[in-house]
Order: sequence, then C-alpha cells, then structure tokens
Amino acid sequence: MTGPRRLRADELSRFGEALGRSLAAPATARIIGLSGDLGTGKTTLVQAICRGLGARAAATSPTYALVHQYEAAGHPVYHVDCYRLRSPAEAQDLGFDDMIRAGATILIEWPERAGPWAPPLDRHFRLAYGSDPDTRALEEIQ
Repeated sequence: MTGPRRLRADELSRFGEALGRSLAAPATARIIGLSGDLGTGKTTLVQAICRGLGARAAATSPTYALVHQYEAAGHPVYHVDCYRLRSPAEAQDLGFDDMIRAGATILIEWPERAGPWAPPLDRHFRLAYGSDPDTRALEEIQ
C-alpha cells in the first residue's frame, strides 16, 4: 500500500476482512498496529480483521478493559487498546510476551502509547478522517 487510500465504510470493512484472511493461522505471532484520532475507524477495522480471521464473537472496543481475547479457528486473537494508558510503563502489564508466546494475532490500537513496551509491529496503519464524513484515509506506515 503506497500513500493514503480514501475508503468508504464498506471498503474499509472489505480491506480489514482481506487483511484478516491474510493473517489466518500464522506459525508465529502477527502484530498489527492501528493509529489515528478518536472515531476514525480503528475498532471498525479490528472488527473486520477479526471477521476475516474467522473469529466467532464480534469484536468490541476494549477501551476500558484494555485487552479483549477472541478465538479464530482455534487461534488466539488479542485486541489491545492503549488509549487509556497514562504512561508507557503501564503497558508492561498487558501481557504482550504471553500473547507472542501463544503465537497470537495481536491488534493494537494506539501502539505509540505503549512506547518501548509495545512489541515490534509487523504492519502499522494510520486512519484519518477523509475529505467528507463518509470516508476515511488509510495509510500503511513503513
């Protein structure tokens, strides 16, 4: 993906589902970071990725719990929301090492807030408001 793509909600969902299918059944942990302002669609994208992975339960925002776990074809998927971290040091208690050892797919909203405690990202996407209310700009950060 080069440069930001302007996507409507249905296109963002299709992108997320395709990304989820590409992440299915990894031999090792896969870590995806999602950054962007509040309301730009990070959780919506996580929901679509989880559908693509085959998760049985619908993903919900873990803003208050910080971490939600789902199963997708016997494979663990973790949805981590770092927005409410008061300092990066709080991320050390989120269990990233255990998630990685389990070979999980880890979807991290606001990974920059976890600072050095965030695991290295395999892919990192930034979402922004589009030029009209029905679109979002999606860009992969290299």
